[in-house]
Parts: sequence; C-alpha cells; structure tokens
Amino acid sequence: MALGRSISLAAYLTLARRGTREPLSFPAKRPSGTLLWGHATSPARATALFQIAARLRIQRPDLNLIVTAPPELGVPDHLGDQDFFQPLPGDTIGGADAFLDHWRPDLCLWTGGYFMPALLHQAGKRELPLFLIDASEDGLNASHQRWLPELARANLNAFSGFFARGQAAMNVMRRLGVPAEEIEVTGPLQEGSAALPCNESDREEMAQVLAGRPVWLAAMAQRDEMFQVLAAHREVSRMVVRLLLILVPDDETDGPEFRDMLRDTGFRTAVWSEGEMPDETTQILLADTWGEIGLWYRLAPVTFMASSLVPGHGGRDPYEPAALGSAILYGPNVGNYLAAYSRFAAAGAARIVKDSKSLTAALQQCLAPDQAALMASAGWEVASQGAEVTDRVVDLVHDTLDALGAD
Repeated sequence: MALGRSISLAAYLTLARRGTREPLSFPAKRPSGTLLWGHATSPARATALFQIAARLRIQRPDLNLIVTAPPELGVPDHLGDQDFFQPLPGDTIGGADAFLDHWRPDLCLWTGGYFMPALLHQAGKRELPLFLIDASEDGLNASHQRWLPELARANLNAFSGFFARGQAAMNVMRRLGVPAEEIEVTGPLQEGSAALPCNESDREEMAQVLAGRPVWLAAMAQRDEMFQVLAAHREVSRMVVRLLLILVPDDETDGPEFRDMLRDTGFRTAVWSEGEMPDETTQILLADTWGEIGLWYRLAPVTFMASSLVPGHGGRDPYEPAALGSAILYGPNVGNYLAAYSRFAAAGAARIVKDSKSLTAALQQCLAPDQAALMASAGWEVASQGAEVTDRVVDLVHDTLDALGAD
C-alpha cells in the first residue's frame, strides 16, 4: 500500500519530533551484508523470528538478523553470532532515525501489530520493504490504534504485505482500508525451534558414559530454584538406581556458586567446565558452560525447564527440548511462553509441577522409558506444527531480497 499521511499521523509526528529521545545503546556495529529486521511484540514472536532467520540461512548463510522489541520484553535466549537484539524505548522521530541510520536494514518483518507510528513512518520514507506478519486482532486494536482509526490506517499504509493470524484480524484490516486481495490468512506464526547444535564427538562420548543410566535435565536453573530441584533429585534417587541429574544454570557465570552449593549439600558432583566426567558414583553433572544446551537436551529423555518454579524469570522456550526429543516438565511461572506451554500440555507433551513434591512425582512417572517416549513423540508433533506459515514467510523474504539484488 502507498504510504498515506492522515491528520492524525501528522499530529502524532509533530509530537514525536518534540519528544525527548532516550539515547539508544547499540549492541554492535552493523554487520556487513544483508540485514533482516524483525520487530517482536512477544517472546514467542521473537523466537519465531530467530527460527525464520535460521531457515533463511540455509540459502543465505551470511544473513544477519536484528530483532527489536519493547524494553520490557527482555533479551531472548541463545543469541547466535549473526543475531542481534535492540530494545526500543519511546517512539520518537529522533530515536527512529538513530536506529535506522545505525542498522540500515534491508527488509522488515513486523509481528502482531502494536505499532510505533514514528518508526514506521521514517522507515517508509526510506522505502524500506515492510511486511506485517502474524497480525492479531488485539495487536491491531491496541491503544491509540483503536481510538484513532485514521492513525491506524496510516500505520497499515506503511506495509507492502499482510499475513493475518485469522479471520478476525483480516476483518479489522479490511475495515481499516486494506484490500482483501492484499491479505493472506495464514494462521498463527508458531514459534518453533531449530534443533540446537551440539558437538557430535561429545555426544557420542557422553552417550557411552551414560549408557544404561536414567538421566534427567534441569535446564536454565535459577539459584532460588535449587532447593526444590535438589530435594526432588534426592527423593527420586532413593527409588531410581543410578539416577543422574544434569544441571544447567541459566547464567553460566553462576557455575562456581552452584558447584559450592552442590558440594555443601553432599551431592557427588562432576563439573563440566573443569573437564570432569561423571562416573558411576556421580549424582549430578553441573553443565556450566555456554552454548552446549543442545548436547544436554539430546542426552536427557526428560527435561525440567527451570526459571519457572518461582516468579520473576518468565520461563524458557519449551520448543528447544521438544525439537530434540525430550519430555517436558515446567513450573507455573512461564508467562513469557504461556501459549507455547499450553500447546504442549494440551498435547500431552508437557506436565506442570508446582514444588519439589510435585516435581518428584512427575519425575517418577516420566522417567519410565515408555512414558518419556510418548511425551517426546507428542512434543515433536507440536514442534512440527506451523511449518507452512514459516515456509510462506521464508519464501516472501527470499523473493523480496532477490528483487532487491541482496546477497
């Protein structure tokens, strides 16, 4: 659609020019080559954007991704070497120009809605290809967009293409003047997860070391969850002979504190960062190095996704273990990924626990090989859903970059 200029937009931009610009702190210089910009309006959508970039790199290995989001979203997990994250503060002309001058993106995928009119307007002035994907009714009706329809129309005028989650979102866009033939109803963009990599020689060696041993993984653990995790492990170990816990801190720099805590509580512990391997007497393997979580998901038939037993951490991405065949346990505080956990739970691939007692009971059941296999199979089915939407977005980006002559 052609970029329109409504009275509401003109008034908004006047205020945006006068607004005090919060200084942007850029995480890195702009990388050379093609740069895709994705704007995330939820943690799940941020994960989906990283997945789209991973798919695009199959044909464009040098493609880089900058993801922007409201400041409250937080830094996504597992940023790769070609992935960047930029929180965006207030919507001002100065801030928009500073962002666009620094990153100079080649194309933008804007998810959901929840528009920033000044940023979209300045991007449109630079003739940046903008596509609205996973458009939702809530996102299209957010805040000023609902009460200022002229401004909402101007926001939509900035985009060259529209993917709607469903008919309700399509109806909103049509009511705001987007021609029906320009809208694709794709269904929801499911976040998914590419299978995280691992060192294959490490996997083979560890598989031999752990052969025949029951194993569970506590991934992304916080210090304030340790009491419940260790209490459950101690209790289940009384009934499951040779049980090994692989413990991965959410922040690998907490490794020394975790190590001291484990040894103070009497657990026989091997520390991966110190080159130690578990033997037959090891009760816990502290996996306190960065970037190796894909190895541990592959080795553990059951994963407790931590950062979820106590408030304040928001949970971690359940698609990661599901994509690698691990059954999922999780706590009640998963607000950042609630929709994803709900999908896995409804499919029988994930089970919620609330404390050490319920974690103990869940482990006793899920460590049975047949039960873990059933949950893992269900998890794989969920993780594979939504591929058609991702495929369509990937094709759109490739076609647009080809037309632009980008590498």
